[in-house]
Amino acid sequence: MSELLSMKGITIEFPGVKALDNVDFSLNAGEIHSLLGENGAGKSTLIKCLTGVNHMDEGKIYLEGKEIRPSSPMEAIETGISTVFQEVNLCPNLSVAENIFVGRQPMKHRQINWREINQRAEELMSRFHLDIDVTRPLSYYSTAIQQMTSIARAVDIQAKVLILDEPTSSLDENEVQLLFSVMRELKANGMGIIFITHFLDQIYAVSDRMTILRNGHLVGTYGINELSKVELVTKMVGKDMDVIFNLKRADVKPDSRITLQANHIGDSSHIKDISLTLKEGELLGFAGLLGSGRTETAEMLFGASRIVQGEIILDGTKLNLTKPFDAIKAKIAFCPEDRKRDGIIGDLSIRENIMLAVQSRKGFMKPMTRQEQTDLANKYIALLGIATPDCEKKAGELSGGNQQKVILARWMAAEPEVLILDEPTRGIDIGAKAEIQRLMLEMCGSGVSVIFISSELDEIIRCSNRIVIMRDREKVAEIDGSSCTQQDILKIIAEGAA
Repeated sequence: MSELLSMKGITIEFPGVKALDNVDFSLNAGEIHSLLGENGAGKSTLIKCLTGVNHMDEGKIYLEGKEIRPSSPMEAIETGISTVFQEVNLCPNLSVAENIFVGRQPMKHRQINWREINQRAEELMSRFHLDIDVTRPLSYYSTAIQQMTSIARAVDIQAKVLILDEPTSSLDENEVQLLFSVMRELKANGMGIIFITHFLDQIYAVSDRMTILRNGHLVGTYGINELSKVELVTKMVGKDMDVIFNLKRADVKPDSRITLQANHIGDSSHIKDISLTLKEGELLGFAGLLGSGRTETAEMLFGASRIVQGEIILDGTKLNLTKPFDAIKAKIAFCPEDRKRDGIIGDLSIRENIMLAVQSRKGFMKPMTRQEQTDLANKYIALLGIATPDCEKKAGELSGGNQQKVILARWMAAEPEVLILDEPTRGIDIGAKAEIQRLMLEMCGSGVSVIFISSELDEIIRCSNRIVIMRDREKVAEIDGSSCTQQDILKIIAEGAA
């Protein structure tokens, strides 16, 4: 394979931190090359340098042997470098076809040639084995189809380099396999693909080589068969895997006090009959496929979705949860699945994000002083190991794992009795996953009751005292977390009963 892209000696400094220090990276034509590292390792900074978002202080970039220096994302696209992000950055109100050709629509007699646009869009999508109506709005289709639309746009502009940034984080298994088949087809046609993901199995399923970054430094570049998964994790984190996941499950006594109880709760459209109990200091896991009703159940327990049947009891008192503020007053906290949409407020500082729940409970007529806010924010920055020069940094500028820690800090500062975590480890690296799992168990040890929702069965089993299994918006089983296997859970999900 011939070298398509070469980045040599890339160095980028931000105020107070050297984000990249003399990093090399190369990509061959017809290769899928995984770019790996913990959150904050420098992956996004390297990609932003390649796509003209960040400007390097030192180093050179060569594309097909010619030096390039993109000054903007548009210039990078014109050079032949296209990116598909984790959050699809297209126009949901426009059709699939319009999104593929936006800004470069074919014209006929000084008017947009809609017939050609729709025909070419159908041909592009059929290359990916998708038979869809390209005239429908993009919002009509799943995340997977939206990402395929981004890839189709890159193919049509004849991109030489395709960057896939966490493309599988919101896809189910069938959609992941569809994406992989498209990646392999593009690879066979000579395109170079940079693949960023935190899913180890996916790295080994589709990659040719992998480059590992840690703390802004290059650890090394390896063939896919040169490192085992354990060796890969060790190089990414700088610690042995046994040390990373040396976790002790919460110790819950049979006669422990029941903190939260839900009796036959249901909402207006999704969930009809869910019952569960949660003991003091217990971690209750929720397992199930996407769309099984896990998130909807959590939203009912937090008042984000109003229940129309059943009752919720906290410490022996029936709750009337009509809105999230009612749950916050009752000391129930909720970290949502989509941290960017529902959790983090990117334009606010870390301090301001952490203070939101505390100040909400105190009431805005009793504001905390600036010094009190700073002291509390710094306490949780140190406790959770949030990587930042100070508490005034904008939360939106943090890596995904550090944003997740800020959301955790917000609710830890509010001192909840019940903490509901919906996919808290999605899209973050394996080291940050272990840190968050350890924090959950430490909170259980201090008496907090935790509900933990995850699509990764290994971490559900690793942490949970009991596991509730959901299927088709129903609770189909409840099993002991300390004595079950992934196969046990998968069998229940497939058959619908224990």
